[in-house]
Amino acid sequence: MPYTQCSFMINRIISICFITFMAVSSAFFFVIALLIWLFTVWFDRRLVALHMFTSFWASVYLWLMPAWSVSYTGREKVKKGKTYIVVSNHQSQLDILVAFRLFFLFKWVSKAEVFRLPFIGWNMVLNRYIKLKRGEKESVKQMMVDCEKTISNGSSVYIFPEGSRSSTGIVKDFKTGAFILAQKMKIPILPIVINGSKNALPKHSLNFHGKHHIRIEVLDELPYESFAQLSAEETARKVRKIIVEHVDEHRREGRDKGGK
Repeated sequence: MPYTQCSFMINRIISICFITFMAVSSAFFFVIALLIWLFTVWFDRRLVALHMFTSFWASVYLWLMPAWSVSYTGREKVKKGKTYIVVSNHQSQLDILVAFRLFFLFKWVSKAEVFRLPFIGWNMVLNRYIKLKRGEKESVKQMMVDCEKTISNGSSVYIFPEGSRSSTGIVKDFKTGAFILAQKMKIPILPIVINGSKNALPKHSLNFHGKHHIRIEVLDELPYESFAQLSAEETARKVRKIIVEHVDEHRREGRDKGGK
């Protein structure tokens, strides 16, 4: 058997084993999550304990995949007790697992289909993460209302303002929803940069792609005063520019242009 074909088969077997483990273990973890919810929902109004367990649950899958090493910088920039609009670039489904490894309280904005997944989706419902049906105006309006309620209750909201994953790593234009929220609620924006996840698990792929190093970097927050006088569109461009400066694909693109 040629080496490339053998390597492909090994990677496929690893992928199948990993997905199977996620599917089976999610039932076990969901039972624990449900018990945590039952015992804490009465006094933990922000569901901090449940979210932290969910962060641990997500982290298990990264810890058990030695080919994916994950490193963090800037975690100390997340101030305890502060509420943010959290935004980051989006390259891969792994971004969600990676962001959970920051272990601070936030509520995801995620497409509605994910909430219907057995165990993982049901846990998202328990956590009161926020649903969004793409392309439906009423759903967008409801999402904004839910985000406002969440922020008023003292929880940060995490949004991928590109709307969908970038297959190339080049950051797409940011949609304005996150920035409208930040301005309306008068809260800071916390930019986060994720590098390396695209190569570990590319868009439209569930196959294993070998050893990769994934990096997540928390950047300095943007206080409300720094964008209070800007439009949502201007704020989106400003935050995108800050994130782009730290994304590997844009750095390489800049070096290539500079070398010509």
